[in-house]
Amino acid sequence: MVSSGSQAVVSLVLERELQPDKLSLVAEEETGDLRKKGSELFLQGITTLVKDTLASEESYTGSPLSTDDVLNAIDCGKSEGGSSGSHWVLDPIDGTRGFVRGEQYAVGLALLVEGKVVLGVMACPNLPLASAICVTDKPSQEDVGCLFFATTGSGTYVQSLQGNSLPQKVRVSSNENLDEAKFLESYHKPIPIHGTIAKKLGIKALPVRLDSQAKYAALSRGDAEIYLRFTLNGYRECIWDHAAGSIITTEAGGVVCDATGKSLDFSKGKYLAHKTGIIVTTKKLKPWILKAVRESIEEENLYF
Repeated sequence: MVSSGSQAVVSLVLERELQPDKLSLVAEEETGDLRKKGSELFLQGITTLVKDTLASEESYTGSPLSTDDVLNAIDCGKSEGGSSGSHWVLDPIDGTRGFVRGEQYAVGLALLVEGKVVLGVMACPNLPLASAICVTDKPSQEDVGCLFFATTGSGTYVQSLQGNSLPQKVRVSSNENLDEAKFLESYHKPIPIHGTIAKKLGIKALPVRLDSQAKYAALSRGDAEIYLRFTLNGYRECIWDHAAGSIITTEAGGVVCDATGKSLDFSKGKYLAHKTGIIVTTKKLKPWILKAVRESIEEENLYF
């Protein structure tokens, strides 16, 4: 419910704010199940959620909104993207498992222009304003909730989601010592090649597991130096899972590439065009990581 509602809200706001330009939105949620008989109460709940959310903004107060309006707003996300024109890319709730557990999740929005990511915004409601890695005590509500944003050539900034602080420019870690490096991975089944790569790099610490694109955000401000994402053969990465995070990291001085060192290609539609694996790190550590990745892939022989 929340993910569909989130997509509807973003779609409605973009459509209104971009007028008279036509909105092209590539997004995750679809309305097939919501249009089925028996889903009326569920759809009404989403509509109420969307209405309540928009009502928090004075200019939207009192605007009539039907269930059909909500369905149509969600369906605005059917764009295929591509290499020409401008397309917004949305992950309405990235990290569903983290959201359900009350841990890390993100709402990620990016703008593609001629196949290149030029803008990214990411809300991480449960990410501490301080480091997400070295938290020993549960932070207070006032110390949680980050909004990251970046545009091409202008750097990456973070501010409190509460709106009670000025944006602060962030940079990736300057650490060059691999034995002190921290690396991130997703909260899924352990990926054996991640351990192989870490061992070759001499990393001593265990991986830090976070859900969602919050990993990109954490790395962009120096919480960790490496984020590895290798998947089983045949899995296709959706662009909404990486578009916002990639520019937030690169504008903070980091690199985002595949296992061959090539930048991610967002111009081929809803799915990334990349060889295998995704590596997010600093420019200084990239050569060492690519070497370890290449050797590990040859040994594991799993991903080509």
